[in-house]
Order: sequence, then structure tokens, then C-alpha cells
Amino acid sequence: MTMKYISRVAAVALSVGVLSSCHIYNKFDMPEDSQLAQEYVQAKEAGVDSAAFGNLRWQEVFTDPMLVDLINRALENNTNLQNAKLNIDMAHAQLKGARLSYLPSVALAPNGAGNSIAGSNFSWSYQIPLSVSWEIDVFGKLLNTNRGAKAAVLQSEAYEQAVRSQIIAGVANCYYAIAMLERQLELSRKTAGLWKESVEVMKNLKLAARVNEAAVVQSTANYYSILASITDLEVSLDEANNTMSLLLNVMPQKWNISSMAVLNAPAMVRDGVPMRELAARPDIRAAEQNVAVAYYATNQARSAFYPGLTISANGGFTNLLGTIIKNPGEWFVQLAGSLTAPLFSRGANIAKLEATKAQQQQAMNNFEYALLSASAEVSDAMTLYNKSDEKSKLLACQVENLEKSVEYTQELLTLGTSTYLEVLTAQQSLLASQMSQISCENTKARAVINLYQSLGGGR
Repeated sequence: MTMKYISRVAAVALSVGVLSSCHIYNKFDMPEDSQLAQEYVQAKEAGVDSAAFGNLRWQEVFTDPMLVDLINRALENNTNLQNAKLNIDMAHAQLKGARLSYLPSVALAPNGAGNSIAGSNFSWSYQIPLSVSWEIDVFGKLLNTNRGAKAAVLQSEAYEQAVRSQIIAGVANCYYAIAMLERQLELSRKTAGLWKESVEVMKNLKLAARVNEAAVVQSTANYYSILASITDLEVSLDEANNTMSLLLNVMPQKWNISSMAVLNAPAMVRDGVPMRELAARPDIRAAEQNVAVAYYATNQARSAFYPGLTISANGGFTNLLGTIIKNPGEWFVQLAGSLTAPLFSRGANIAKLEATKAQQQQAMNNFEYALLSASAEVSDAMTLYNKSDEKSKLLACQVENLEKSVEYTQELLTLGTSTYLEVLTAQQSLLASQMSQISCENTKARAVINLYQSLGGGR
């Protein structure tokens, strides 16, 4: 009789669920309410382009042996990446808990008692009960919890990949920044030696009455100015070395990186910003999974409006039958079912549902903004790379001509047809152009690295 009643209750509950709340069983699909979301869904359906720059393995982009070693060390030791991996472990643990919630809960609670009246012998009673309780997931509460936990795992994995990509890009950027500073220091020290010789030349020309004291003073000031700039470069180099140490999670130290280190980037021929490249970015995938988590949270809020069905069973061995103690004891079994429907919490459930709907819309807004932001990052990096390459060629021509200008003005000064100011101006212009050329090469390398990261590179 009891089992028939439970079956009827379950059938009625299931019918209500099918008629009024079947949408809570649906899996998450990215809403296509906007043109941007539609393009994203189409890009995902088209699949990943394995030949795209962002899908190359990082070892194919960064081939310098020392840089490869530093990146490997950073991936092994970096604290942020370790924490991201621990987030994945926590998400897997939560998913495991969500899956186990489908199973019955079992409890064993043995107990015993004794009593004596007016000095009589103790009468001992005991129970060894085993209770089993099983929640029937008629309205998808456990289902959506499980699916939400799966989405959280995927989100954590995507976030870990994003952190990995950031670390690779960070080490590479720092590596080439150190190389740039080392090269600028070498140039500045070499130029300082030449300018020191120029001071001596001016002194000799003064003795020969070819120039006055002003020329000597100006050339000396020029020499001290470059010495002052060297101190700034040394500070910047020390900071860059410390940044590299932090990325590798080691104590601050000097990294012996060659000043001649240059990033030879693979050929990149791209037209615009293809959406399927953006769809491969880990932060975009994480934002998508965040929408999925919010979607399942909304479904859980909807399921709170419907009854909960629980079947429980108790059984065991006891010698206490009512008020009679019987030895030996007997086995006992009890079976029950309960249907719990919310009556006075409807207002709270409505408020919770409205809140989860708002959070789901926020997640969707954040996802679309992440797409727009990603597109801008790719466009900026590509433009910076192209313009830096163009600027580098122009600066090479400028340096070539300024080297000739310094040579010519120095010759003319010795012949008396040029002034010391023209020599100083030519020297200063040449140094500034050479420093810009080195900086431009680093900017081009940084653009390649940022483009690789902005396309989700780092596998």
C-alpha cells in the first residue's frame, strides 16, 4: 500500500514537472540574442584553425634556448599558475560532491540503554539501525547543480590556461626588455667613451685657438649628460631583472641575457580579426562558462518552486519491541516517502529567481564585453607590430645618415668650416636615433608577444 502511494506521488510530481517546468532540464546553449553572440556561436561551430598564430605551440614561437628554459621554469614555479591549478582541483572536488548527491545517504547509529528499578537487575535494550534516504531528482535540482559544477570545472581550466598564457608572455616580454636595456647600456657606454675623447679634442682645439672655452664646456656637459642617462638605464635593468625573478618565483638576481637576443617571429598574414581566433582565447572560454554557471543557477532557483520527493528506509536489529525487551532481538524494516512542497517561501523563491536572472544577464554582458575587448587587443597588437616594423626601417635609414653627419661635421670642424655646436647636435641626434632604433625593435617584439597572448597562445 505504501509503495503504491509513493508511486502515485512520484507520477503526479513528474507530470507537473513535464507540463510546467521542462525547461529546467535543458543544457546550456549560448543565447543568440545579439549579432556578436551569433558570430561567436558560428565561429565555434566552424572549429579551430590549427594554423592560426595563436594556436601555435609556444615552443614554435619562442625558439631562443635560454628563453625556453626560463619559460619552463616559470611554468613550473610561478605561484599564480600553481593557484590556478589548485582552483581546478577545488572545482573537481565540488563536481565530485555534486555527482555523489545522486546517491542515497546512509547512516548507522547503534545505541543501547539499561535501567534498574528498586535495586532489580539491569534490563538492557539495544538498537542497531541503518537509515537510508534518497532524494528523487524530479525537478532537476541535483541535475542543474551537477551541470553547474561541470561548467565551473571548465571555467577553472580556461582560467588556468589564461594564467599560463600570461606567464609565457610575461617572461618573453621581460626577456627581450632586458636584452634591449643591455644593448642600450652598451651603446651608451661606448658613446660615453667617444664623447670623452671629443672633450679632449675640444681642449686641444682651444689650445690651437680654433675654438673658445665655450666649446670645451659644452662638450664636457654633453659627456656628463650621457653618464647621467647610464644611471637611469642601470636602474631600469635592475628592475627588469627583479621582475624576471618574481615571474620565476626565485630571489632577486641578475639574469645574463645576451644583448643581441632578437625575436624572429613566424610569418603573420592576417586580415581583420577572425571571430574563431577569438573563440580560442581562454579568457573568452572562461567568460562563456561563467554564463553557463549563471544559467544553471537560475534553473536551480526555478526548481525551488516545485516539491521535493524523498524516499527513506530504516532497518536493523533490536530487542526493544514497544515497551517489551525481548531476547534474542528481531530484525525490523521501515519504508516511507515524503513530498515537500514550498508554501510560505514563495516570496523568497521569487526574489532569488529574479536575482539569479539578473546575475545571468550580467554574465552575458561581461561575456560580450570580453569579446569586444579581445578584438581590440588583437587589433592594437597587430597595428603596433606593423607600424613598428615600418618605423624600424625608417630609423635604420636615419641612423645611417646621422652617422655620416657626425663624421662630416667633425671633419669640417678640424678644417674650420663648422662650429662645435653643429658637432654636438649631430652627436646627440645620432645617440637619440640609435636608442630609438633599439627601443623600436623591442616594441616590435612586444607586439608579437602580445598578439600571441591576445589570440590565446601558450599551449
